Amino acid sequence: MTRPVDPERRAAGFIALELHESTHDRLVWGMRQNRDKAVAGVPEWEELREMASRIKEHTLTHLDHYLEQFEKSATKLRTHVHWARDAEEHNAVVYDVLNAHRVKSLIKSKSMLQEECGMTPYLQQRGIEVTESDLGERIQQLSDEPPSHIVVPAIHKLRTDVAALFAEKIGTDPKDSDPHALAEAMRQNARPRFLKADAGMTGANFAVAETGGFVVCTNEGNADIGASVPPLHIASIGIEKLIPRGRDLGIFIRMLSRSALGTPITQYTSHFHGPRRGGELHVVLVDNTRSDRLGSPDFWHALKCIRCGACMNTCPVYRRGGGLSYGATYSGPIGVILDPGFDLSKYRELPFHSSLCGSCTDVCPVKIDISDQIYKWRRVVAAKGLLSFAKRVGMSALGKTLAHPPLYHSAEAVGEWALEHLPRFLLYNPLNPWGKHRELPAVPRQTFRQWYIENRRKP
Repeated sequence: MTRPVDPERRAAGFIALELHESTHDRLVWGMRQNRDKAVAGVPEWEELREMASRIKEHTLTHLDHYLEQFEKSATKLRTHVHWARDAEEHNAVVYDVLNAHRVKSLIKSKSMLQEECGMTPYLQQRGIEVTESDLGERIQQLSDEPPSHIVVPAIHKLRTDVAALFAEKIGTDPKDSDPHALAEAMRQNARPRFLKADAGMTGANFAVAETGGFVVCTNEGNADIGASVPPLHIASIGIEKLIPRGRDLGIFIRMLSRSALGTPITQYTSHFHGPRRGGELHVVLVDNTRSDRLGSPDFWHALKCIRCGACMNTCPVYRRGGGLSYGATYSGPIGVILDPGFDLSKYRELPFHSSLCGSCTDVCPVKIDISDQIYKWRRVVAAKGLLSFAKRVGMSALGKTLAHPPLYHSAEAVGEWALEHLPRFLLYNPLNPWGKHRELPAVPRQTFRQWYIENRRKP
């Protein structure tokens, strides 16, 4: 059995870095606030959400048809279309194409699917140099860390962290943490790599079945470098990224950046329809458990996700604990419902890394029932016998207590007495995680039940 990740321990380590934790919380919540302001300026926002949700549901329930249509349309544009059942096949297809073109250096823009497939280490082990063109992803690559956020991969780092990293890796001044200077230093370091690269890779935000084209949205233009400078362009596209028609794009483009960052549109919204003149374009359509998820009545709605990160920006657990605490490709609420589908044993603890407040569901632009799915994953974990011993015992005791009112009232009375009379060290110790970061509330003079019996209960 796969050893499970420990999000609680990982999060505790991040929270202990008080400046990192507070800065992360502030910046991520700031994106949520910007999202709210942007949404308030679109009176038809809820109508757009409903339309986007229906388009995605329609596409997913007719996915075989739209995949075939996309392949046919893309082939007419002289795009080479490949199919991959899993991560291993995706990586093998990519390597075969690169090897056939004798590629030794590759630049790639941010792609969560390629992260999911573990593509970069796979290619590096086979002698291909891989350079991330997105600044945040490049920071994470130099740190030997995965992205901590879908949209802003290095948001958990302070600029002083980046200054120290760049000093170590590319020889900059460790005392110069000015963001403009850091960005310029990386530009000077990376640009020669971009210009000499033999191939470029991108992901895709949307693929259009009708046209056989796809769209990549960035704020740095880094995808355009990989698609325009080298002669070979390869795009990895999850099969859930399809939408039926070109006219549908307008809905999703309006929603994506507003949900992610609170801006009306991404700085670069690049459309690719076949290879550029003198170039070659390959598209790899990837399943990697998506078909299994599509067949699940409880979890198929997760495939509607457009990777905007809005659920992460609003989540109190993600904001405090940081994205790396999840120990998975996808973090935050969307990660909690996606990751167990890849390896339930490994990610069994993630569904409990949530407060179930429902804010993620409220902000999702395609109306995924995220909080409901988190709860359902908890039930799956319990049904599979994967609960930890502490959770099994605790949940069993809590269930019996809540199911028997006399027992519950007795426990309530004991708890009130304990809070008021027990020595502090018995309540605040390593065995009580709640007390590590919080003060328990003062005991009220009277519980609601006591007040109700005294004032409202009929004789």
